[in-house]
Amino acid sequence: MSSSGRADEKEWEGSHGEELEQIEIELLLEGVHRFYGYDFRNYALPSLRRRIWHHAHAEGVQTISALLEKVLHDRACFERLIYNLSIPITEMFRDPQLFLTFRQKVVPMLRTYPYIRIWHAGCSTGEEVYSMAILLHEEGLYEKSRIYATDMNARSLQQAKEGVFDIKRMKQYTKNYLEAGGTRSFSEYYTAKYNSVIFQPFLKKNMVFAEHNLATDGSFNEFNVIFCRNVMIYFNDELRDHVHGLFHESLSHFGILVLGSKESIHFTSYSDSYETLDRAEKIYRKIK
Repeated sequence: MSSSGRADEKEWEGSHGEELEQIEIELLLEGVHRFYGYDFRNYALPSLRRRIWHHAHAEGVQTISALLEKVLHDRACFERLIYNLSIPITEMFRDPQLFLTFRQKVVPMLRTYPYIRIWHAGCSTGEEVYSMAILLHEEGLYEKSRIYATDMNARSLQQAKEGVFDIKRMKQYTKNYLEAGGTRSFSEYYTAKYNSVIFQPFLKKNMVFAEHNLATDGSFNEFNVIFCRNVMIYFNDELRDHVHGLFHESLSHFGILVLGSKESIHFTSYSDSYETLDRAEKIYRKIK
């Protein structure tokens, strides 16, 4: 075969290989949605593709089609896939300036409410949920608060319920806590045991943990505050707008929406429904 012929063959394989990969990804996501009810079909493709291939290699398969077969016939494989696709990345008082700003600008509003409902959507392993409980406790508001922590990842949610975390992370968490305006010794809030810490039981008293999928599940209460940080960066525009609709429906009038540092309410169908309380920290208040 001539060099030009080999080049044409490589070009054909390259373009058709990408097309085949796209089909395989779509079939995998459709299969997961139809068989298990988890919907990743409107997640942003570049990061999703990387995570799917990473999981395929971890499962010892060479194609996404082979991964689909394994996922559909092996529940444990499916659960590992969900864990990898839902990206459980978080920390206590993540982005301390946000929590400091929340104390300064949002807490005074919350003091006027007879009862406070807060939703942490996509709570992962729960570090930000416990951060919020500590903040409310220090501000004298926890007794009249209820924190709803939801995630689609059952394994992450179980860890959040247990409130057990790696002791090696406490140095960074203590630093974050102090920068976030913490007023006590952070070690008062947990007990160290071997290589882990467990947070004090009173912090879980007003927490409710539940599985919830932002792509497929609806509103389940009315909230004064919704935290959803660095979750929607993995969604495409259609799913992002859908979730903003869910949050708008779930927020009370003058309710507070807190997004991640790379997210914004602007350029969504609901941008006119909010006023900006803090542009840098992505804190918005629903006005209509």
